[in-house]
Amino acid sequence: MFSNAIQPSVVSLFSSTGSDPLSLFSEHTDAALPSDSFTCILDDATSEPAPPAPRKLISVDDDQGVSSPDYTLGQSVLHIQSPTTRTTFIRCPPKAVSNSHHNAVRRSTAALGLKHPWIHLQVRSLRREWAFEVGIVDQSGREGIIRCATFQREPKLKLGKRAILVLPLTFPPPSSRPLTSWSTIALHLPTLLPHFSSAALARSEDETGATGATLSGQSASQVPGGTYSHVSYVKVYATCRLRRIWFSEGGPQQRLPWEFELYASE
Repeated sequence: MFSNAIQPSVVSLFSSTGSDPLSLFSEHTDAALPSDSFTCILDDATSEPAPPAPRKLISVDDDQGVSSPDYTLGQSVLHIQSPTTRTTFIRCPPKAVSNSHHNAVRRSTAALGLKHPWIHLQVRSLRREWAFEVGIVDQSGREGIIRCATFQREPKLKLGKRAILVLPLTFPPPSSRPLTSWSTIALHLPTLLPHFSSAALARSEDETGATGATLSGQSASQVPGGTYSHVSYVKVYATCRLRRIWFSEGGPQQRLPWEFELYASE
């Protein structure tokens, strides 16, 4: 997708305030939950405009009655919600979608191809389960998946057709009275590659409790390692609010354009 393009030091993949925010993404929702599984663009401070029926926005207050911080954004954001996290997400490049009317399939033409070592996400916690994924590829063309999830309690390496490194993710609880419910998450992707070869993290179990694949039984040609090459895809699941996704060469210390800043509502 971008592998043959000139890549500046900062690349914005998603901006909720753009004219067509999801132009590079596909949207996926749970057809069995038409009122609860959806994405929409709304104002973070007012939660308007309300999505059309039968869709119903969840409350942005904490389940235990503790209000979220007053610091909201005076900007349009992407709202992604669903009680089934795995079935509701956005993905770049777009995932293959079948077309039943023409018996055809639309497929992403290539991997994302961004070579930057840092990925950043501006996200608001809605006190629900949430996750995001980044596909990374090493210099030998081996792909692995990094999945960060609020419902994960400890790091784990899942081995299979593609190795998945699952990492726990936490937001400050309302009881700590953070200044804002918005966070900027930054991952340095090259430093995570060695964890795909961790025997300690590979002690996974399948859903039935049986021992999963072991690192010694996994073909070395399938497990990424060595030198980082590029990102193959990005996927953001429900439930959250999303302001921006970008890649950078310099990480959190790199100077950014003014439009990357978060501006509070008055």
